[in-house]
Amino acid sequence: MVVLRWGMTDIILILLLVLIAGFGAFFLGRRAAPAPKVEVPQNDEALTSLKAQLEMLANQSATNQAQMAEQMQRQEAELSKRLGEQLGTMSERLSQNLTKQTQSTHENLKSLAERLAVIDAASQQITTLTTQVSSLQNILSNKTERGAFGEVQLENLVRDVLPPNAYEFQHQLSNGKRADCVLRLPNPPGDIVIDAKFPLEAWQQLQSAASEAEKQVARKALGVAVKGHVRDIQEKYIIAGETAESACLFLPSEAVYAELHANMQSIVEDSYKARVWIVSPTTMMATLNTVRAILRDARMREQTAVIQAEIIKLIEDVVRLDKRVDQLGRHFGQAQKDVDDIRTSTGKITRRGERIGEFDVIEDAASGPDLLS
Repeated sequence: MVVLRWGMTDIILILLLVLIAGFGAFFLGRRAAPAPKVEVPQNDEALTSLKAQLEMLANQSATNQAQMAEQMQRQEAELSKRLGEQLGTMSERLSQNLTKQTQSTHENLKSLAERLAVIDAASQQITTLTTQVSSLQNILSNKTERGAFGEVQLENLVRDVLPPNAYEFQHQLSNGKRADCVLRLPNPPGDIVIDAKFPLEAWQQLQSAASEAEKQVARKALGVAVKGHVRDIQEKYIIAGETAESACLFLPSEAVYAELHANMQSIVEDSYKARVWIVSPTTMMATLNTVRAILRDARMREQTAVIQAEIIKLIEDVVRLDKRVDQLGRHFGQAQKDVDDIRTSTGKITRRGERIGEFDVIEDAASGPDLLS
């Protein structure tokens, strides 16, 4: 706030300026007028008037300064109030934003911790899976253990679908050969032998082939291996009068099964001619469900005679019951007839009693009515 203050020096300077102006006007007036008259009292009055004007101007300036100071104080108060309100609003918004940001950061950290936990669990599962894959690789590298792997998978499928009396594992046939699994079916078709095989070396050679020529060589080796397994099953596990006319070659790999049917159709046709059906885990499941339906139908046929005998006995019981109901109805008819006869007799007795009650007793019995008539 600027405050104007009039000092003595300023007043003297103004007076000097006024006097100089006055003297200049005086001299100019004298030149214009031939005989001017100097009136000192008039100059004193002008000086007094000037002083009064100066005082009034000073008072007005002081008033203006006071008003300006008051207005600036009001504006300063309003500005301080607005600044306080804006600072309060800004502080509240800043607090809310900090709260939201803190909550969002907490949620993000929580989500990050959950994801890290999932990643850690997945990492552990991957480590476990890697160990299992290594173990599986070790198993598949050994022919004996590889055969056991296929047998275990076959056993799990059979146990999940068929009842215990419908199959037998490691059954020894009459020729001394031991079958991985025998399905007990009625004749026809008879017992079906299933043998698990896994041509891993030929399959790995096919998978690692880089050129088309190498693939053809590997595919040929795979076909030779499969044909050898088909021939062994035909010679060892198809016995006339003991087993069915066909057997199954179980491949515990959908990829090998798909490769055979996609690119080696001649091998599949040769297996058909040898009556050895090549099955994968999926087709094995479908085959076992068909076998279960056949066993159910066979059991139903075995029980057909028993069911017919029971139905005949049931019909005889119904006929016997009908005869007894007829006899009971006749008994009920005779009983009803007897009841009707009894009611007839009681009706006659009642009417005679009423007739006796209607006559007066007369001393002379001879002149009385004949009560017995």
